[in-house]
Amino acid sequence: MQIVKLDPAAYAGKKFTVRYQTGGSYDIQVSASGFQIRYQPFESPVQKSFDDVFFSEWLEDPVAFGAFDGEKLLGFVEGTPERWNNRCRISNICVLDETRRRGGIGSLLMDTILAEAAGCGARMAVLETQTCNENAIAFYRKHGFSIIGLDLYAYSNSDPERHEVRIEMGKKLPLSDKE
Repeated sequence: MQIVKLDPAAYAGKKFTVRYQTGGSYDIQVSASGFQIRYQPFESPVQKSFDDVFFSEWLEDPVAFGAFDGEKLLGFVEGTPERWNNRCRISNICVLDETRRRGGIGSLLMDTILAEAAGCGARMAVLETQTCNENAIAFYRKHGFSIIGLDLYAYSNSDPERHEVRIEMGKKLPLSDKE
């Protein structure tokens, strides 16, 4: 397997589907004094999926890397600089071949994008996920990310009831001479 920088001209606009199974959600409890996050298991596992495209138009100067087994794309990571606050936003990271998850591909991709971000002088890497994506949250925590924010209604007015609250996770990168 090898990690290769993806050519935007070859991949821009190509569709992909992400599928995952979740056994619970990190539900957000709101009170007058703040927020509390509590894990709540579901009665039975829930299947989730969503569609997206490579190199979405909203990304500014994105970079992406793919993990290949020969010609087969097993997974990829995509990021974009947020120049106004000197961060790198990881817009997508996914092991597309579900049979290869938990085999180190995601970690190689994460290490690659974090090295790219640090090499560009970013002070932090940030990403978004949903409270129901427990495997992604565990993966990000394993790689040093922590929850830095949330949006109760980012996707719809019923996100809390649907157990799909947007959470922001971030990781401080080694400081460069710029900071």
